[in-house]
Amino acid sequence: MPKLQRALRDWPSDNFKQTLKNEIEAFERGVLPLEKGVSQGGMVDDSHVTVTVLNVQDSGTVIEAKLGIFFTEIVICCGCGDDPMPVNAYCEMQCLVNKETADVEFNVLKG
Repeated sequence: MPKLQRALRDWPSDNFKQTLKNEIEAFERGVLPLEKGVSQGGMVDDSHVTVTVLNVQDSGTVIEAKLGIFFTEIVICCGCGDDPMPVNAYCEMQCLVNKETADVEFNVLKG
């Protein structure tokens, strides 16, 4: 299970959002459930992910953040000369950070 130890360390300071963004962008490939956020049925290229922290709230035992995630979707069989074709993709995720363990859970909200 991924952890966000630096982000938790910075909670609730003004640095939290930037630390959260940086730590998620540094995750190894495959950690974020981006396959649930594709819009054209393609494959995920998560070699370059950009995170925007949309909002954050304290929900008792967890810190709840809503994130905008920008990544690349590889669309296959589109009938073009550039098959497969990389397409800019976006989805929103809920990020739940356990305040005791720094364990994190991601849920795709919409793609």
